[in-house]
Amino acid sequence: MLMGNCLLLFLWCLLDKSFVSPLHSSSQSRMGKEQHRNMMAHRKHGMMGVHRVKRGWVWNQFFVLEEYMGSDPQYIGKLHSDLDKGDSMVKYTLSGEGVGSIFTIEPSTGDIHALRSLDREVKAYYTLRAQAVDVLTGRPLEPESEFIIKVQDINDNEPRFLEGPYSASIPEMSPVGTYVTQITATDADDPTYGNSARIVYSILHGQPYFSVDPKTGIIKVALPNMDREVKEMYQVVIQAKDMGGQLGGLAGTTTINITLRDVNDNPPRFSKSIFHLRIPESSPVGSSVGRVKAHDLDSGKNAEVEYSIVPGDGGSMFDIYSNKNTQEGTVILKKRLDYETRKAYTFKVEASNAALDHRFLHLGPFKDTATVKVNVLDVEEPPVFSRLSYRMETYEDTPVGIIVGAVTAEDLDVSNSPVRYSVEWRKDSENHFDIDPVEGTLSVSEALDRERNTEHNVTVVATKVNNPLLSSKVTVTIKVLDVNEFPPELAFVYETFVCENAKVGQVIQIISATDRDMPAVEHRFYFKSPSQTRNRNFTIRDYGNNTAGVVTRRGGFRRLEQSMYLVPVIVEDGGYPIRSSTGTVSVRVCTCDTDGSLLSCNAEAVFFPMGLSTGALMAILLCIVILLVMVVLYMGLRKHKKKDTLMSSKEDIRDNVIHYDDEGGGEEDTQAFDIGTLRNPKGIKETAQLQKIRSEDEPDRASACISNEDSEDIRAYIHHCLLENSTPPYDSLVTYAYEGEGSVAESLSSIESWVLEPKEDYRNLCDWGPRFKTLAGIFKEHECKDTEKMENEAHAEALNDRLD
Repeated sequence: MLMGNCLLLFLWCLLDKSFVSPLHSSSQSRMGKEQHRNMMAHRKHGMMGVHRVKRGWVWNQFFVLEEYMGSDPQYIGKLHSDLDKGDSMVKYTLSGEGVGSIFTIEPSTGDIHALRSLDREVKAYYTLRAQAVDVLTGRPLEPESEFIIKVQDINDNEPRFLEGPYSASIPEMSPVGTYVTQITATDADDPTYGNSARIVYSILHGQPYFSVDPKTGIIKVALPNMDREVKEMYQVVIQAKDMGGQLGGLAGTTTINITLRDVNDNPPRFSKSIFHLRIPESSPVGSSVGRVKAHDLDSGKNAEVEYSIVPGDGGSMFDIYSNKNTQEGTVILKKRLDYETRKAYTFKVEASNAALDHRFLHLGPFKDTATVKVNVLDVEEPPVFSRLSYRMETYEDTPVGIIVGAVTAEDLDVSNSPVRYSVEWRKDSENHFDIDPVEGTLSVSEALDRERNTEHNVTVVATKVNNPLLSSKVTVTIKVLDVNEFPPELAFVYETFVCENAKVGQVIQIISATDRDMPAVEHRFYFKSPSQTRNRNFTIRDYGNNTAGVVTRRGGFRRLEQSMYLVPVIVEDGGYPIRSSTGTVSVRVCTCDTDGSLLSCNAEAVFFPMGLSTGALMAILLCIVILLVMVVLYMGLRKHKKKDTLMSSKEDIRDNVIHYDDEGGGEEDTQAFDIGTLRNPKGIKETAQLQKIRSEDEPDRASACISNEDSEDIRAYIHHCLLENSTPPYDSLVTYAYEGEGSVAESLSSIESWVLEPKEDYRNLCDWGPRFKTLAGIFKEHECKDTEKMENEAHAEALNDRLD
């Protein structure tokens, strides 16, 4: 250990002699010498870096004072090499940051100077490189070495508050020591060198309300019970001074605006103890009577006031509403007023804070009361009905003129005027009721129908006789009660089926009913089978819940025996009088499987037991259709053939005589045909002329039978026809549309035989025997009527001639 220390001491002596040369410059300034002594001191204290053995010069850093204000360049230090013998054969060079502009070196001596003033806050140090070279050859004598020039700090920057001015707030009435805020100042000087950056805080303005910690800058409350209502804003000035606050240190200031936040420490107070309000008696419920207000010195939510009416005699007529925007209390009418009943009301109103702070309850009750007096003003009012609305009932069969009910209205004013009633007519609805203008009784004016309208709303108007402009209205609802006038009916057309293998007592269909009547309570229907007929197949079972079931009374139904059953059902209602109706349920017999599932109800099921398939059934139906078509064609051809036979002789002047298998009944058969259908339209038109001609030529036809040439031909033809038949002839009537058209003989009809030419006469028919007695009688009857008509016309003409 001792040997090591001796070795280090020896090496330091060698380095001290070889690296540092005495200063010969007489012009070196005092600052330069001081800097050199500082550098030497650093070297003595071991601040020089470890050097290579071959290098003859080593250094670490130089120091230069910032903000140098001298006229000459500031001396920094001197470079020297062991190879420099003082013969000016060694040249020193300098390179790096600021060389030439800030730093310069004397090549022959190695003296380093600063050309201008430096600012540590701009740049704290500079890194440079130095080298010693041979003047003659320009070759480096030693390797290039790097060193640092550090700018030494001086106290040239004051503390600054970068975030100022500041704002803070605290609750009012805060105790001493309550934290307000913390402020921080910064100093650009070197905090590691001297006291240039050591800051101390102090308060310049704001005492005695607040204080500041000199080291941390924390501001606290220094005065208790600061009231926001007295002073809300405080401005505090804080100073920050470096050099530990000593004399000569630099200082900076900032401002803190401190606001006191409101707390609920003040109760609401009414500005006066009595409030006088007025309101007309006709004001509707909910009308505003007036406003009251209590003042609170606090702000925000702490100043919100809630109003309430203290229970009492007059407070039941009014209510109060708290307005959060204006902090007023609005008195509202709760019930209708009547001047004749009561003219004034008095009650108390209480104002209190909505949110209370328990820390300040000791200051007193946070509420206040005031008295409100309300005077009611008299107003002439319309009549008032005894009810807000009326409801009446009447049956739909009530006769016209019957009273349904009555309404009552009266004048509550002092004048007590009489009241007249009327019904407000509506154009869009029917008016079925009238009202007595004096008594106010409502009566039926038109027939009612509940199925058309179940309710009628009638508006009744009551008017004061003394002042017709004042009137009031009320709604009367008249409910029309149902009269049981419609019978119940089955709800649907029920069509169901029963299986061939159905058992006794099996329910095959559930049925229900409907009724157009609307009873007061729900419908009640009763179902049963007709008592006069006993149904051996089905019966009706009433379930008691407005439904019934169709139940089988036997088993073994067979579709081949009967495929359809009609089951009658009697439905009765529970109204008065009882109404009933009979419906029918159609039941088809179908084939089902063993589980009761339907298989088939069509015709195919009938043939299944016979072993016929669907194809066979289709073939049978096709054959039946072909046979029907053949029969229709045959009948059509036969009919066409008969027509050709009748009309084959186009040149025959006589009418065709048709033989029918259905013979007439002879003279006795006089009601088997319609005479009107046998008449020829052409002959009817010529009736008037022929009757006149025949009346002139033959005055008396009822007593004689005369024949001519034409009648002989007809007689011969009829006689020939009688001989052809083996049985006695009967009259046969044949209808022809327009027989005789283009024929000389024209019609053979006995009805139109009287329309023949005037010379023809069939009076000789009476000679043909009893079979033609009826035909002769017909001609005789018509001739008598025509004769009587002609006589009447002649008599009328003669009478007219006499009158002329």
